[in-house]
Amino acid sequence: MASPIVRRNRNQSNSSQSNKEQGKRKISRFTTRRLAAWAAEVTLVVVSGLVPFSIGAYLNSRTDMNRVPLNPLLVVTEREIARPLALPVSYGTRNVAWPTNFLWTVAILAPLAVSGWQLHLLAKTGSTIPKRNFGIRVIDEKGNPPGIVAVLVREGIGRWGISLSAAYLLWRHSFLFPSVGAFTVLTGLVLLAEATGFLSWRQGGRALHDTIAGTYTIDATKAFTPGQQTNWTQDADEDAAIASVVITPETARPNTANAWWAKLQRNPSVKLLAIACGSMVGVLVTIVATQIYIQTQQNRRAIQQRHSQQFLAIVNQLNPSSHASVEERRSAIMAMGTIQDPQAIQFLVDLLAKETDPAIVETIQQALANIGPAAIPDLKRMNQSLAADLESAGNNPSSDYQGRQQRLQANQQTINKILALHGAKSDDIDLSRAVLFQRGSGDTPLFNLVLDKIDLSGVNFKGADLSYASLKGSSFRGVGEDGRWDTFDDRIADLSGAQIKKANLSEANLSRVLMVRTDFSRANLNKANLSNARLVGANLSSAQLVGADLRGAVLENASLTGADLGEAKLNDADLYAARLGRVVAIGTQLSFANLSKTDWQAADLSGADLDRADLSHANLSAARLTNANLRSANLEQANLRNADLSLADLRDANLTGADFQGAILSPSKQDPADQFVQTPAFGSQSAVVKGVDFSQVKNLDTKQLAYICTQGGIHPRCP
Repeated sequence: MASPIVRRNRNQSNSSQSNKEQGKRKISRFTTRRLAAWAAEVTLVVVSGLVPFSIGAYLNSRTDMNRVPLNPLLVVTEREIARPLALPVSYGTRNVAWPTNFLWTVAILAPLAVSGWQLHLLAKTGSTIPKRNFGIRVIDEKGNPPGIVAVLVREGIGRWGISLSAAYLLWRHSFLFPSVGAFTVLTGLVLLAEATGFLSWRQGGRALHDTIAGTYTIDATKAFTPGQQTNWTQDADEDAAIASVVITPETARPNTANAWWAKLQRNPSVKLLAIACGSMVGVLVTIVATQIYIQTQQNRRAIQQRHSQQFLAIVNQLNPSSHASVEERRSAIMAMGTIQDPQAIQFLVDLLAKETDPAIVETIQQALANIGPAAIPDLKRMNQSLAADLESAGNNPSSDYQGRQQRLQANQQTINKILALHGAKSDDIDLSRAVLFQRGSGDTPLFNLVLDKIDLSGVNFKGADLSYASLKGSSFRGVGEDGRWDTFDDRIADLSGAQIKKANLSEANLSRVLMVRTDFSRANLNKANLSNARLVGANLSSAQLVGADLRGAVLENASLTGADLGEAKLNDADLYAARLGRVVAIGTQLSFANLSKTDWQAADLSGADLDRADLSHANLSAARLTNANLRSANLEQANLRNADLSLADLRDANLTGADFQGAILSPSKQDPADQFVQTPAFGSQSAVVKGVDFSQVKNLDTKQLAYICTQGGIHPRCP
């Protein structure tokens, strides 16, 4: 049958075009309101966490607050957030102001509470407060509020789950990784695309989360009528008008999936056949999987039995009653080192602790070294047992003290050989509380580790004794599987609580390594990389740190008494309440460092850069600060009694409450006959104190006031 021709006049066409444009403008306004309401909801959640976090960060910067360890909840949260975002490892081992602990905990819980409250309102009323203000409402197919289940599916899966997963996968496997800023932008774009219905254009721009949850977002300012949810965004366009006047309507095309399901319902035999086929496939897969499992277990038992037979044969050969020669015993020991059996490793470790023949001991060490890191757990167990035995023997003069020393030394040498040969190829090398040092006569060690330029990243040395160790140029940090630095999977050693006294760690890579309460007294750390390391409570007394990189390191409550920090970099480092008496810090970089409540008594800070450093409540009595840069430094309530500030630059420094009793401000007169030492020219210029406010400085004498006033300083008694 021929299709009829529909004739239209120009007015009818213009009217249709006008209606279409008006409908598009309405949809655009409605979409804008939806996005504005969603942005307001997200802003409420972000602000609820950002406000307490910012207040906590501000209070944490105050030096008059008592400090406590970081809340374990915050430590766990920090690590769980850092892992998927590939952020640098942060152990959370630091002290914060006590209100900060509370406020940062609120910053975690408040967004969860606000989100839960908004979801509750959305489930019960169909609108949150922002949605209500923008005239937006969410309903189900019957026009009722969606309920808690639909809301959780809509928000948890449809909006955030799918969007974040898609953005994360794109970010993780693209050149944008590991930039967190790029991930944030990408997430925003995906969320925006999902909210505007990027998969549902033919359904009038219905958002994906509404499609998944079976909900509809409607204009709350208009009265709702049944069926409104299916046509509120559709336009009566020109093609629809043409289709509406077709004389012979076209039969609707049936849904293929529904047709197949209806056919199965009408033919039970087909349904039973499908179930039977599925059951047969399931039984077949189960039988094959079971057979594979049984065969695998049989092969494993056969291998274990063969290894056990080899092990027993070699044990019989090594039995003292076997009368085997030394060469035969050495061959048997090397053969046992090739058996992949835990019994063999344990036997060799126990034999090492009993054997006295140097040739046999050397062979056992070689066999265990060939086994590699797998032998470390048994060696560590025996190491701790031998160390305890040696300590108890020291109190008993009649005991075989020298023999026990030799047995422990053999164990220590074996561990040294394994680490030197294999490095940190295994992620689970645990040498915590191992004794890897023996004191000999006088100052000469009987045994000390020698692991120069070895990769020790990821090794657990927590509580171990590494005194006198030679670790020059060794790396205690390495990249993880992603091959990138400063991501969460970096391999980082743990040296917390270890004894590393008088060790040589020059040029070692200790960046981001955990060294809480580690003893580095008299250690050599010259030119070592300690950036962002955790050295809370560490002992660095008399340590050599010349040219070391300590940027961003945390040294709260650390002891650096008598240490040499010459030309070291401590920019942005946190040395809160650290002890630095008699430190040599000539030319040290300390700009932007947190030095509040530090003790620098009698320290030498000549030429040090303390630009914008926080020295509030610091003790700088008798310190030498000649030619130091103290521009914009915070010296509030600092103790500068008898300090030498000649040639120091104090411009823009905060000197409120600082104690200047006996402090030297003007350069001393110089002997003209001295041909080798010359006073720098700018030291006699007034710029060093020009414009500096001394009005709230304590204990200024007349000589100091005269110098301040003549050099352009500010004080109420200046003419």
